[in-house]
Amino acid sequence: MTTTNSDLCLRSATELAGLLRSREVSARELLEAHLDRIDRLNPAINAVVTLDAEGARAAADAADEALAAGRLGPLHGLPVAHKDNHATAGLRTTWGSPLRADTVPTTDDLIVARYKAAGAIRVGKTNIPEFAAGSHTYNEVFGVTHNPYRHGLSAGGSTGGGAAALAAGLVPLAEGTDMGGSLRNPAAFCNVVGLRPTPGRVPSWPAPLGWSQLSVDGPMGRTVADVALQMSALAGPDPRVPIALSDDPSPFAAPLPTSLAGLRVAWAPDLGGRVTVDPAITAALAPSVRVFEELGATVEEDCPDLSGADEVFGTLRAWIFDASYSDLVRRHPDQVNESIRWNAAEGAKLSGSDLARAEAGHTALYERMVGFFERFDVLLAPTTQVLPFPVELKYPTEIGGVPQENYLEWMRSCTLISATGCPALSVPGGFTPDGLPVGLQIIAAPRADRRVLEVGHAFEQATRFGDRRPPL
Repeated sequence: MTTTNSDLCLRSATELAGLLRSREVSARELLEAHLDRIDRLNPAINAVVTLDAEGARAAADAADEALAAGRLGPLHGLPVAHKDNHATAGLRTTWGSPLRADTVPTTDDLIVARYKAAGAIRVGKTNIPEFAAGSHTYNEVFGVTHNPYRHGLSAGGSTGGGAAALAAGLVPLAEGTDMGGSLRNPAAFCNVVGLRPTPGRVPSWPAPLGWSQLSVDGPMGRTVADVALQMSALAGPDPRVPIALSDDPSPFAAPLPTSLAGLRVAWAPDLGGRVTVDPAITAALAPSVRVFEELGATVEEDCPDLSGADEVFGTLRAWIFDASYSDLVRRHPDQVNESIRWNAAEGAKLSGSDLARAEAGHTALYERMVGFFERFDVLLAPTTQVLPFPVELKYPTEIGGVPQENYLEWMRSCTLISATGCPALSVPGGFTPDGLPVGLQIIAAPRADRRVLEVGHAFEQATRFGDRRPPL
């Protein structure tokens, strides 16, 4: 690959969009640069697990013809890789499961269709844990995804393939899902940006449990502006989605500010004593938090009352897993991994009273968050409690000497926030002395998705942590 093409693959999506519109580069040229990079680098990382090179070439040629005719969308000509639990018409979608290894859907999921409608070029699928369960990306179909910053360490999950592909410059756009941190956790591990939107902001369809607000779809990018650009194409109502928000998504594409003058910031380094965090993460983030004061914000150490959030998340997740996987576990007990079997079994034990208590707790938690954000504009917290760990581990079993009882315990810095209904953005927050990325989580009031992007962008521009690419 020429130096020019290599540089092209590391530019931001917003920069590339400008080059495409000005015809300084064609969609086909941009695609070929990324396909060449995938060919060279992906075998060691294992981020892109199904490649649609010929389909992408045809789409890129069509995009160049559309541009010549003056027809273009906000993501025109930009390559995108889709998470392997999102159905892609005519392209294998495995959900990371041997039971679905040969599945080829006939229709696109809504998020995939919106990327296509916005002009993005589908390159392929990115790796996930089996059925996207857990925050470490490995499965029996494709194996493990490695962290581009250090081979042999986890890329996080469940959107680990997407985060690793972005970090390595294999694609400029990626998307995924987030129930308990699946967009935020891998973004932190791979030094990219991941947004968990307010439930309903990016509508999910088809969704058998259409009223559930625990799992959301959302974008990832190398910069906050890249994520905002994607939101302008992904957000907006759909009549088939009962919780879809009706707001016009176009304001997401407006320029993002770089000043935080007057912003009221709360900093919760251990979420009010509710989580154990590796001291190396806290040490990396401490100077980063001071940047907010330098940008004109006031910062206090404070945390909302998150009591009951564990119970809310655990109960509702178990209910979803029972509904989604218990029948599959009964029919194929030896072909579904242990974590999914456990979570589904926990859900099968639930009673109507258990669910009623969880929903009551969910409501009370939401109301407390609304009250908290009357005093503060944003809440800052570590995205993850641990640094990227060896790929041989299924999940961290202890943090600072504190045992982690199951595959969910070690990601509570994200799961507690999922239960609140608030939008949460993970941005590059710094590095450890030996070069491992650390993520900063920026949380705002329900529906204040634009705010977390504005604050994240200002922090990103001041620190430039995201500019530090892996030494591939």
